[in-house]
Amino acid sequence: MSHSALTPVFVGLRVGLHVLIAGLLVLVLVRLPALAPQAAVAGLVLAVLFALVYLTSPLIRVVPPQSRGRAGIVWISALGLVWVGLVIVVPEAAYLAFPLFFLCLHLLPRWVGSVAVVALTAVAIVALSLHQGFSAGVVIGPLIGAGVAILLGLGYRALAREAVEREALLTELMATRDRLAATEREQGALAERGRLARDIHDTVAQGLSSIQMLLHAAERAAPDGPGIEQIRLARTTAADSLAETRHIIRELTPPSLDGGLGEALQRLGAAQAVPGSLRVDVETPAAIDLPMDVQTAFLRIAQGAMANVRTHSGATHARILLRSGGDETVLRIADDGVGFDPATVGAGAGGNDSFGLRAIAERVAQLGGDLSVESAPGQGTSVTVTLRKDAT
Repeated sequence: MSHSALTPVFVGLRVGLHVLIAGLLVLVLVRLPALAPQAAVAGLVLAVLFALVYLTSPLIRVVPPQSRGRAGIVWISALGLVWVGLVIVVPEAAYLAFPLFFLCLHLLPRWVGSVAVVALTAVAIVALSLHQGFSAGVVIGPLIGAGVAILLGLGYRALAREAVEREALLTELMATRDRLAATEREQGALAERGRLARDIHDTVAQGLSSIQMLLHAAERAAPDGPGIEQIRLARTTAADSLAETRHIIRELTPPSLDGGLGEALQRLGAAQAVPGSLRVDVETPAAIDLPMDVQTAFLRIAQGAMANVRTHSGATHARILLRSGGDETVLRIADDGVGFDPATVGAGAGGNDSFGLRAIAERVAQLGGDLSVESAPGQGTSVTVTLRKDAT
């Protein structure tokens, strides 16, 4: 639907043109009885043919856009040829030149349309001269009509250009509004996630940490006392729950992307590196143009993969690679650790360490990207995420 304020003006002009042509055709038909029988029949046939050709104008819109201009030229040429025959038979058909002026100026290229108006004017003058004799009125009338049509046609073109520009501007403004709304929703979601992370940290996590310490103290106080196995089980359960809670907190905490994804990955590599034990190299482009939700997801994926590297791989060297070029963006996290069997982990036999890969796979699926996990026992691990532009 067009949002242009000038749309009613264009609709009114088109309706007015249709009404004008219909009225002038009625005038031609009314004048037919005054002609000779043969001329009246010829005039009737040509008038009906003119109306039929004119009624086929909606077919131009069915033509593919790349051929629509040529179709318009063929249509207006056919209509003009029928009119030439009609004006030779019925002098009142010369008045149809006025709406034909507008059609030529609208359908034909700018200068071609003006030349066509001049040609139609000449035909109208010659036809009227044949019927009424040559006079100043026969010349001035069509010339004035042609001049008015050209001026109005130029004004119509100017209005059409302005309408197109306004439509493009309005479309851009609406797209900008939608982007701003999406950004506001995203910022609101990140703020809420941060609040939840703080609340969980200050309540559940702190409570589990206190329970774990109390149970550990009870275990030390009575290592062989009654119920020691239950105490140890409770302490282990509290420790596992605390680890899961901290993982949830890390997932909820909004990542810092103020400096962009590349800078955030550099900080992640520096934070995960262990001097003398684990070296982390980070390779990212100077700048990368990705939506904020994609950058957030990429950073979460890198955080999850690096958590697996530190917790399970036993690696001494890890590498984070981010590159963007052509139609795709690639994030790869590789290490030289002990590796694993991806089929075993994918089948759920990997225990707790498979949770990180499942989370990564879910995030990649949400992005509409591709995930590749290459690993083998003793040969390290490589996690690659590929996201194509059409998916963003």
